[in-house]
Amino acid sequence: KQWYQRRVRGFTMLSESGQLVDIYIPRRCAVSNRLIGAKDHASIQLRLAEVDPTTGRMTNVIKSYDISGSIRQSGESDDSINRLAVRDRMMPQFVIDMP
Repeated sequence: KQWYQRRVRGFTMLSESGQLVDIYIPRRCAVSNRLIGAKDHASIQLRLAEVDPTTGRMTNVIKSYDISGSIRQSGESDDSINRLAVRDRMMPQFVIDMP
């Protein structure tokens, strides 16, 4: 079985059934809405799980935030993650209202 097929411009990945499979799936920054490039090694993907307030256990709701390296480099990632979590009701509002 061949896992790849030679094309004019290079190699493409094929699954066992012969369907085209992409290796790289581009992501968007949750803060700036810009595409995160494949060479942006400073970018992160943060996954936050929702917690049931009565039992304190994790529910099946998970929010994923992609943060680009430029946002992290400017020092805005911690405030941005807080704002995103408040927007999705994962954290209380008073977290971002503090002076």
